[in-house]
Amino acid sequence: MPKVKTNSSAKKRFKITGTGEITFQRAFKRHILTKKSKKRKRSLNKKGVVHHANQDFVKRLLRLK
Repeated sequence: MPKVKTNSSAKKRFKITGTGEITFQRAFKRHILTKKSKKRKRSLNKKGVVHHANQDFVKRLLRLK
């Protein structure tokens, strides 16, 4: 039997915390930052957590399920 491969794009985008949450980096922080407020840029620094409705799908991409 061939090995089942992990989705390469998913493994670059998601990390699993010690408590089992799946986190990701928020969008809109790469360029055109001059027009965005400091408050908005600061909040984009924080990691996002995958919603429980999508967790099964992301776990399947990462071959955790």
